[in-house]
Amino acid sequence: MSTHYDAVVIGSGQGGTPLSMAFAQAKKKTALIESTHLGGCCVNEGCTPTKTMIASGRVAYLTRRGPDYGVLNPKPEDVRVNMEKVRQRKRDIVDTFRSGSERRVRGAGVDVIMGSASFEYNATLKVKCNDGAEKTITADQIFICAGERPASPRIDGFNAKSFPPGVVLDSTSVQELGIIPSHLIVVGGGYIGLEFGQLFRRLGAEVTIIQRNGQLLPREDAEVAEAMLKILEEDGIKVLLKTSPSSVLYTGDKDPGKAVSVSTSGPSGTSELKGSHILFAAGRTPNTDTLNLEAAGIKTTSRGHIVVDQKLQSSNPRVWALGDIKGPPAFTHVSYDDFRILRANLLEKDSHPTALTTVDRILPYVVYTDPQLAHVGLHEHEARAKFPNAEIQVATMPMTYVARALETDETRGMMKAVIDADTQKILGFTCLGLEGGEIMSVVQMAMIAGSKWTALRDAVWAHPSLAESLNNIWGMLK
Repeated sequence: MSTHYDAVVIGSGQGGTPLSMAFAQAKKKTALIESTHLGGCCVNEGCTPTKTMIASGRVAYLTRRGPDYGVLNPKPEDVRVNMEKVRQRKRDIVDTFRSGSERRVRGAGVDVIMGSASFEYNATLKVKCNDGAEKTITADQIFICAGERPASPRIDGFNAKSFPPGVVLDSTSVQELGIIPSHLIVVGGGYIGLEFGQLFRRLGAEVTIIQRNGQLLPREDAEVAEAMLKILEEDGIKVLLKTSPSSVLYTGDKDPGKAVSVSTSGPSGTSELKGSHILFAAGRTPNTDTLNLEAAGIKTTSRGHIVVDQKLQSSNPRVWALGDIKGPPAFTHVSYDDFRILRANLLEKDSHPTALTTVDRILPYVVYTDPQLAHVGLHEHEARAKFPNAEIQVATMPMTYVARALETDETRGMMKAVIDADTQKILGFTCLGLEGGEIMSVVQMAMIAGSKWTALRDAVWAHPSLAESLNNIWGMLK
């Protein structure tokens, strides 16, 4: 026997959850299939828990900086961190968000099925429920929002099972540490590696970041990556560029701070690092390998992401994909916007006579290092590649030129704007600085409105605010 639905959503991420609710509220018989816990990666292992922990790290950082502001007690060396309390605070906030997601979904009339789904053919799913039961489900429309997971390290001879529990970490398990590592070795100099590296340095760990590329954050323009490197080094983090791990072994040393031995290959040859823990933060893998997509004729890329068109439809006309599982950029807000596109095109056609698509979306993101790294639109190298015949102008300004940053003694970082000289339109903007995400959002609004950069230069901003820096950066245009 099988159960038929109008719509089935696989995965309860930030796109899948509201999409299932939208279909149910439109009087469509809807099921949401989730293998682990409602809310998806963002609520359970991503944005919510990590930014909660980062807040604890910033409090520790500011406490140690008390003397810089004339606050003399406690002494920086007396600051202590209770990692179990940090972890419990994170758990409590996640539980609140997760229970809220479950309440809203069930309240909307969605059938929630806890289990793992795979395709049998076309639009038929086999679900292995977490309680041991099996179900066969058919649907008029299926939406896959099953996300990604941390990629397994590819190092010859590496065997995570040879290590004691809690020593080899990924971006999920590192959040469950009840102790502060004496020396955390981070493999990967991308967004995840930098956020966790700085966090645990602030909580009291010695931190070394190994990055195989010649710069941190390879997607960013070189001067932005260099400014980030300077900030991390000021924080006491050791960064090894153009360096890769060739072996990772458990030493069995009685000193837990030397439990992990990492052999590296870099510009100066080979060397060995000893640490207490190792965090692999070098990439993520789409959760498509268990879905049996071939049975439904759903095409994937060489990396396993589902191929979709600009309306998010897969090669199977009854199946759509949204969020990280369809490929980069892998941001929560992209997943949510994918939901918005599907809702408009499939449920709200009367109010959206023109179909919404993913084409030319103005996409922002924020890396929650401190200071934040925020970006919207094109980087300079992307703009020059996309518009080879255009006159591209660039303005850069250090945060030391921002009055509000000076007043708060938070002057690390820089701003960068990229414009088309002919149209005076803003092509991209980056802020590595205090509340960089909020400054970037102001510029994003101007880009959405199609405003010229001169509108920001000529605006009257409140003083002293971070936004008033948008009066001044344009004086640096070259």
